[in-house]
Amino acid sequence: MSDLFGKYGTLFALILIVAAFAVASPGAFGTPGNLINITQQMSLLAIVSVGVTLVMAAGEFDLATASLVSFGGILVMVLFAAGVPAPLAFVIVLMAAGCFGAFSGFIVSHFQVLSFVATLAVGTIVGGVTFMLSDGATLFGGMPPGVRDIARGWTFGLPTLTWWMIGVSVAAWLLLDKIEFGRRLYAIGGNREAARLAGVRIVPNTMAAFALSAMLAALVGMLLTGRIGSANPTGGGGYLLTAYAAVFLGMTVFRDGEANVPGTLVGATIIAVISNGLTILGVSTFLQDIITGSIILAAVLVRRIGKAK
Repeated sequence: MSDLFGKYGTLFALILIVAAFAVASPGAFGTPGNLINITQQMSLLAIVSVGVTLVMAAGEFDLATASLVSFGGILVMVLFAAGVPAPLAFVIVLMAAGCFGAFSGFIVSHFQVLSFVATLAVGTIVGGVTFMLSDGATLFGGMPPGVRDIARGWTFGLPTLTWWMIGVSVAAWLLLDKIEFGRRLYAIGGNREAARLAGVRIVPNTMAAFALSAMLAALVGMLLTGRIGSANPTGGGGYLLTAYAAVFLGMTVFRDGEANVPGTLVGATIIAVISNGLTILGVSTFLQDIITGSIILAAVLVRRIGKAK
């Protein structure tokens, strides 16, 4: 029983949280429509968190994530205003974000600079570029017809954003758990020197992890822009801490202390359920932050105490 709760305690906590909100507000929270709505609300956070999971699998952090979300939204709007076709604009944004991510990975792996420092610097650069492109203003208009459909509407009975989350999550899970690239990242994160001696190429694999994470962050920026019809140079500010919170919660699920995609989805679901449930109950956003932070801290402490025992 102790091993069972140690491995699946966070998952059990999610079930209890859902049950508690369903009892507290059965007419609003517990409805099938609201549960589907939660999947839509968590989708963008989940995609960013999956990108962060790739970097954390290699034992690193990427503090440029929020800046890249804002960058993706602003750059795609600038390209639309310049008359660039939507498919080409999406590719340009993803490639530009991937270059920033690869640069971060190169600095971290080749020069062995602390990822906190390197990605904080790169994130500052990306933020400056974003404000330069937008002149510090929110960008409206110029969006081609049909672009909003990539982030709005329903497909096969589910919100389109939910399908984006499912697709990205499945692809990342296959990448980490079923392909050699994922095993290389876990090897680097587990013991960098041992991985190097075993023949794992540290620099290119780390660069690839950072590049993929950056591209997913930029994708979220574009999806967010398509959903609300505008782009703000600070639009990604709320994703950094919540994404890492989801990953850290996920590290208490399934694989103790190891970043993994299924666990990250559980972590993102916990955050989304708490936010949705507290909003339905009329709890202020400030108190929501306190409660969410306390739950995350409690989960991390429980895991640490369990490992110590």
